[in-house]
Amino acid sequence: MDDKPDPGPLSESSELFSFGVIADIQYADLEDGYNFQGSRRRYYRHSLLHLQGAIEHWNKESSPPCCVLQLGDIIDGYNAQYKASEKSLELVLNTFQMLKVPVHHTWGNHEFYNFSRDYLTNSKLNTRFLEDQIAHRPETMPSESYYAYHFVPFPKFRFILLDAYDMSVLGVDQSSPKFQQCLKILREHNPNTELNSPQGLSEPQFVQFNGGFSQEQLNWLNEVLTFSDRNQEKVVIVSHLPIYPAASDSVCLAWNYRDALAVIWSHECVVCFFAGHTHDGGYSEDPFGVHHVNIEGVIETAPDSQAFGTVHVYPDKMVLKGKGRVPDRIMNYKKEKAFHF
Repeated sequence: MDDKPDPGPLSESSELFSFGVIADIQYADLEDGYNFQGSRRRYYRHSLLHLQGAIEHWNKESSPPCCVLQLGDIIDGYNAQYKASEKSLELVLNTFQMLKVPVHHTWGNHEFYNFSRDYLTNSKLNTRFLEDQIAHRPETMPSESYYAYHFVPFPKFRFILLDAYDMSVLGVDQSSPKFQQCLKILREHNPNTELNSPQGLSEPQFVQFNGGFSQEQLNWLNEVLTFSDRNQEKVVIVSHLPIYPAASDSVCLAWNYRDALAVIWSHECVVCFFAGHTHDGGYSEDPFGVHHVNIEGVIETAPDSQAFGTVHVYPDKMVLKGKGRVPDRIMNYKKEKAFHF
């Protein structure tokens, strides 16, 4: 474990709160293997030890994080082949129970390799119950047809979890109209026989292991952001799939990432967008001052390293202090986004 130097002289007294981030644990009770291209080593069993190390770290912090954001792909798709999906999920969730603060679970493609959407909705991976029941909140409610919600961990800061597989051929009943609609979208953009292959595509994100946001979900997001603008809140958005090309491998983007960006860019309030999926991680600040942070995947992290981070929130910036493969980052708010207490 490599403890990194402090990213700069920060007054501890000005820190408002912190939260943890971890992505792509992809646990399976299997020997080490490789990714689908055979180019990257995957440490299936060791990912659980990495998670335990992250939880021990968060539990010991002098001022513990208010919550942890688990950015999706909690267990690996291989579990389905070995009929071990439920057992593996239970093992990882039992490990998370050691964490002294709430964890918010995002759903990724590996969730849908193992389980149907109905199963996930009724499982412990559905953390919508953590949504705030506070009086001061947008009136708009997310639909039951996608998994999204928002919460306020600290006054004037709103976190929104999005469902990047709202439009997807994964985890959906193949006889349903939604499956047919999503398959049609996928085939229109991807003529390959192997729908997981981006070969020759002008828009390589149109592969089966990705998905997108329905117009209904984007309309809901727009209404929540309108509320946050009006109330001068800062917003952090969380999704398994990244949406900004400069921060991600183009094969890992959400199908309709441009639509999501158009909504976000029409508002003042969004300061950060956290995602997983790209196991190498990535970062970029877009022209509207939104920081796009893709957290490095636990599954491809060697046993002698680590992959998680704690984000410390200040009135004028967020500071990610990473462990192991996750680099430190200072993310200043746009000048008009800084506010004074």
